[in-house]
Amino acid sequence: MLQTWLRFDLRAPAFSVGTNALYNAALEMAEYADRHDFTNIQLSEHHGTDDGYLPSPLVFGAAVAARTKKIPLLFSAMIVPLHDPLRLAEDLAVLDQLSNGRVTLVAAGGYVASEYAMFDKDMQKRGALVAETITTLRQAWTGELFDFRDRTVRVTPTPLQKHLPILMGGSVPAAAKRAGRLADGFVTHIPELYQIYCDEALAHGKTPTPFPVAVPGYIFVAENPEALWEQLAPHALHETNAYGKWQAAASTDSIYRSVDSIDALKASGLYHVVTPQQCIELGKQYGAVLLHPLVGGLDPKIAWRSLELYVEKVLPAFR
Repeated sequence: MLQTWLRFDLRAPAFSVGTNALYNAALEMAEYADRHDFTNIQLSEHHGTDDGYLPSPLVFGAAVAARTKKIPLLFSAMIVPLHDPLRLAEDLAVLDQLSNGRVTLVAAGGYVASEYAMFDKDMQKRGALVAETITTLRQAWTGELFDFRDRTVRVTPTPLQKHLPILMGGSVPAAAKRAGRLADGFVTHIPELYQIYCDEALAHGKTPTPFPVAVPGYIFVAENPEALWEQLAPHALHETNAYGKWQAAASTDSIYRSVDSIDALKASGLYHVVTPQQCIELGKQYGAVLLHPLVGGLDPKIAWRSLELYVEKVLPAFR
């Protein structure tokens, strides 16, 4: 079966249909994905953006859980130093109970300085804060009393899962080593970093999985790809340039690049508009497809046509 990953970050730039329409469309798409056995729904987090990037993925995830029955919820990624560890433990436990054990967390330190300023957090301490949060979550989810910052506390309820998975994300060697010590997995697009994670995990008695084969960016399906490119381009340009600005300021690396034209956007390889048959070929090559239907606030009517075409003409080839 082809793995199908569905991502939402719910950016709503001024030229989009607006946050309310996008939120409702995303919930309907989540139900649709659940009915058609998608592999997971991925929700991301950022704060204080001009375009309303989803700031509360757990709240939105609860709405998704209430509207679906089986699809796993992957929070990829949450900027955990911006959250109180005890409250995060409570919220994740409640959501895991509500969703019947469908929660996986990807914990990250983030890289946007304005977010740390917004929450009055010290960005220089983010590595230590990530480590503290993961350690606290594991202690909290025993349901027993434990010591936290010089006081004794207890978190209830515990998650439904006996071991709620905690992965870590990162783009520097220190993050990879930290994941090897503390996490159940590591999310990165850099093979060399993943090897650092594996070495550290092995040193701590863990059995890391092999580096996953990268999927070919975000996939959009159309009978007429060039026509969809014209509609998609302003939204994809908004997304990749917004990320590119953040990353340039932080001197960090990711899959996103700042570009100034549709041609440069196509050449970046991050977004692919393909026919159903081309999508089938990509699915056979990679074994997984990443869908981002509402990218940059794309009109839900356009997004639905691409999503339905994928379900109706691509997925049957893998059943």
